[in-house]
Amino acid sequence: MNINLVKDEIKNHLGCSVRIKVFGNRNKVDEYIGNIQETYPYIFTVLINGESKSFSYADVITQDVVITYI
Repeated sequence: MNINLVKDEIKNHLGCSVRIKVFGNRNKVDEYIGNIQETYPYIFTVLINGESKSFSYADVITQDVVITYI
């Protein structure tokens, strides 16, 4: 998977609702539901319960962050 493909995919879904799963240390999995808010050269932000959280495109490629469009 190419980082430019990931950027384009996320940019095409700007403002859409997403479910984000973040796989962390020690088998910890956090799950968020929000809207894609902004895209930047290395990260994108998601508005979750009025709070903006940022995620990197590299984490999407390595599948540390999994995005499901809803």
